Amino acid sequence: MQLAVQADPAEVARARRWVRARLQGHGLAPDAPIAETLVLVVSELVTNAVVHTGCPAVLRLSMPVAGPGPDLGCRLVRVEVADASRTAPAPRHAAGDATNGRGLELVELLCDRWGWYPDGSGKRVWCEIGADPAVQLSVEQEPAAGAYAS
Repeated sequence: MQLAVQADPAEVARARRWVRARLQGHGLAPDAPIAETLVLVVSELVTNAVVHTGCPAVLRLSMPVAGPGPDLGCRLVRVEVADASRTAPAPRHAAGDATNGRGLELVELLCDRWGWYPDGSGKRVWCEIGADPAVQLSVEQEPAAGAYAS
């Protein structure tokens, strides 16, 4: 599932609503902890894409195909945001009173793993939430394809 996002910070709210609707469509309660985490992560990644590039982006949400229960258990949910910049994302450590600069730090703390790779003339930033710790990959590795519905 994917959503084209225009280069307008107001699009971040639309991306959050879109993710909530997709999660509900998969039977996940909107106030479930993983849903709240996914919405926050999407908000941070989409904000970074539209603010730092000034160009449209594409948000992709990949949900597990099969597994027990509506809470997603130990199954992975993958978020990807493709943008037009090849500049590597770099977490910053914002000062205590700073009003920005914490987005990737939050992504790093909230996700099981995250990373980025060049994609055409830009890049794709990805993260996964809900992983079983026994199968975690390092930030630099890409997970195997085929386990997701797009």
